Amino acid sequence: MNTDEFDIIIIGGGATGSGIALDASYRGFKTLLLEKNDFSEGTSSRSTKLVHGGVRYLEAAVKKLDINQFNLVKEGLKERARLLKNAPHLCSRLTLVTPVYRLWELPYMFAGLSMYDLISGKRGLGRSSIVSKKKMISNFPSIKKKGLVGGVKYYDGSFNDARLNISLLQSAKKYNCDCRNYHEVNGFLYKDKKISGLRVKDTINNKEFDVHSPIIINATGAFSDNIRLLDDKNAKKLLNISSGIHIVLDKKYLPSKEGLMIPKTQDGRVLFILPWMGKCLVGTTDESSKLSEHPKVENKDIDYLLKHLEIYFDLKIDKKEILSSWSGIRPLVSPEKNKSTSSIVREHIIKKSNSGLVSIIGGKWTTYRKMAEEVVDYVICEYGLKNKKCKTKKLKLVGSENFTKELKVGSLDEKTSKHLIHMYGDKANEVFKCISKVEKLHPNYSYINAEVIYCIKEEFVKKPIDFLVRRSNIALIDIQGAKEMLDKVLVLMQNELNWDDEKVQNEKIATLKILNNAL
Repeated sequence: MNTDEFDIIIIGGGATGSGIALDASYRGFKTLLLEKNDFSEGTSSRSTKLVHGGVRYLEAAVKKLDINQFNLVKEGLKERARLLKNAPHLCSRLTLVTPVYRLWELPYMFAGLSMYDLISGKRGLGRSSIVSKKKMISNFPSIKKKGLVGGVKYYDGSFNDARLNISLLQSAKKYNCDCRNYHEVNGFLYKDKKISGLRVKDTINNKEFDVHSPIIINATGAFSDNIRLLDDKNAKKLLNISSGIHIVLDKKYLPSKEGLMIPKTQDGRVLFILPWMGKCLVGTTDESSKLSEHPKVENKDIDYLLKHLEIYFDLKIDKKEILSSWSGIRPLVSPEKNKSTSSIVREHIIKKSNSGLVSIIGGKWTTYRKMAEEVVDYVICEYGLKNKKCKTKKLKLVGSENFTKELKVGSLDEKTSKHLIHMYGDKANEVFKCISKVEKLHPNYSYINAEVIYCIKEEFVKKPIDFLVRRSNIALIDIQGAKEMLDKVLVLMQNELNWDDEKVQNEKIATLKILNNAL
């Protein structure tokens, strides 16, 4: 590092930390972001891939006359609109349909989703409408037909969470933010009982060093309480975590480009069946959980999802048909006593310790930008920094600055060209130019060798698993496909990073261990 002195240091490279890094650096503050593992390795790459206001929060707001729930929906819908404009290559409108099996529920659901449209106002993505039984069966041939009355159609946003996280970091880097993955915080430095910096370990190069700033922001999501305890062993618990899993199936189970939203399962949870990256994504469960860096997918959660698919569809799915699955830990603000995690409002709070550690707790992907704005405003006020206004509301993220639907990529075939544009936006041609001879990484997918080189140079890739899971997303949609791509990825990384054969073998073993434990 050229210097170890910064205006602001952020711990955590998920949605919240990356959003703060962009906001702070764009305002002109000298900013450092540190992530223990790879960027978005935790919760931020394991979402339901929805940019939304939260339909279930709206229902709770109306039933309980809860203004906090209502405001959460309103804020989410504002941020949804901004995100779709600021990263159009990664975020898009999604049509969702709720099947209805009781006649009285049809006007009830329609009224509720029409209110959702009303709150969206001019930022709305389309008007809700009632769908006939005939149309439901036509669009979703496998849907349970017995008792089906019809459905209600509404609109929300869909996005690629892991790639959006990288786009945020690339944007922050553009404004001189120092973004470091595989940098673990081992302790705080103090001066007169106030935090003055951090002791950090670069786990790739096995080096320790100190960095200095009076402003340290803890944005570590589910691990926020752990960082707070590292600063103050008596820190009060602020988080209540839950886990949710998703499974991925072949697109034959959802031939329509529309998704399904089941607003209330037998035990009161929300279930989504969505089109995503050419597959069918199903989730999520919601269980109280223990903290884990690599949460495992439990068989009981898979059974839960498969059971509910059988309730709403005339089909039987074998576990062997699951292409991929993942579990994510959700950082929720601790609820009042005797409340379940599924009932917690996913608002966020900002806390400052006696020594000066600023922690942001809770929140969700959709509102990452607003959360970042509030945190940077907070530290400006608390630490007497020059008051520079937030400028991210209309900031186009890297990949979207010159993005148009007419974009073409070199001499590639249309399918591969569309794939690169969908993943990299207006940087697709830069990806294409990374290598002289383009070769596919897998016969069944459009991934090419140039992507690996580009992601090493421009997207912070240090390990094969970074590319396979969070840059290409292949492991999120087809674990077997990821395994089959691994050797080609290793060859490219060996050449680019000058690895010896022992290093290649160790990386292969480590990558396969993670992929083999994913299902």
